[in-house]
Amino acid sequence: MQKESDGLHRLEVLKVKHWTSSTFSFLCVRPANFRFRSGEFVMIGLESDNKPLLRAYSIASPNWHEEFEFYSIKVENGPLTSKLQRLKEGDNILFRNKPVGTLVNDALLRGKRLFLFSTGTGIAPFTSVIRDPETYEKFDEVILFQTCRRKNELEYGKSIVASISKDEILSEIVNDKLRFIPTTTREPSQYTGRITSWLKSKRFVEEIGSDLDPSEDRAMICGSNAMLNEFKEICLEKGFKEGSNSSPGQFVIEKAFVD
Repeated sequence: MQKESDGLHRLEVLKVKHWTSSTFSFLCVRPANFRFRSGEFVMIGLESDNKPLLRAYSIASPNWHEEFEFYSIKVENGPLTSKLQRLKEGDNILFRNKPVGTLVNDALLRGKRLFLFSTGTGIAPFTSVIRDPETYEKFDEVILFQTCRRKNELEYGKSIVASISKDEILSEIVNDKLRFIPTTTREPSQYTGRITSWLKSKRFVEEIGSDLDPSEDRAMICGSNAMLNEFKEICLEKGFKEGSNSSPGQFVIEKAFVD
């Protein structure tokens, strides 16, 4: 890791994988002595016109992992993603050593069930959270939802969930506490429809067994502004209190960054 001015560092890219025509992930060297909480994001980017071009990206790997992983959308004319998608092994990215965010266990009160609601690349912070042993110390059951347009856009999340059962230590901790429910909106699959639509109908109760209950359920939500606004309204109507790092609550939200 090379240190730059303005608190920036250069991180070497170790691996890049293109999951679909619109999504990719990349693995980087983790800076020595860097600490973060699973679910937090950092500022990363590239140089553009001799200036740093940075955006907030959730760290998709858990806090114990030896490397950094990021999961990103591709935006053809996006200021940063149009360049990031061309990364290859051996390249460098810029990184600012200041992790922040509310999609962390510390921002939630203890409960029985933890629901992780995401759309698209908004699953990134949750692929960190579901691989953190602390999550399973705090909650009896973890239910991860991801909604995408098409089935192939669900492959990254499926691969992360599958990797847990192959990890000797993590598989014992997680055991049968984790459930993954991937849904699609524009293509038939095992589960279809938006989760907000499920919550407004009987579909959610039919699948889960009961409605969201603020006395025992907690929720983290990551997606577009429209999705967050709709989820926040649903949570408040059901009696949930929004949490923060300074005042833990029953649900927390964060925007998924898409340019």
